[in-house]
Amino acid sequence: MIAIDTNILVYAHRFESEWHEAAARSVRELAQGWTPWAIPWPCIHEFLAVVTNPRIYAPPTPLADAIAQIDAWFESPSLVTLSEDGDYWVELKSNLTTGQSAGAAVHDARIAALCRHHGVREMWTADRDINRFPHLSIRNPLVRR
Repeated sequence: MIAIDTNILVYAHRFESEWHEAAARSVRELAQGWTPWAIPWPCIHEFLAVVTNPRIYAPPTPLADAIAQIDAWFESPSLVTLSEDGDYWVELKSNLTTGQSAGAAVHDARIAALCRHHGVREMWTADRDINRFPHLSIRNPLVRR
């Protein structure tokens, strides 16, 4: 299963992003496919916080539009959302110590732990900081291979 990080979701949504076309195409291909793909719940929360923030975007995405975007992704029958449950703490604790994660890096450790906990094999992101978790294969879909 492939999981999508916040930055790819933001770029897919915000038309003015220089990476919009590549991100939108990547997310659309997953959403229209039959292979399960995932969005961690913290990435959905962060997506909402980023695109509706007037300090980041002028104008920001109206909340109703951001919610509509998430609803559109949720229409994909192959989408799985990743949340904390069961032995998640074991994964997070391991990531915190292995990745020497503190401060803002705790968020990345959380995403990586959710992915591992749910059997995600690959994370699509443009964030290089998440490379500190060796169990997660990272791919930037915005860069041609």
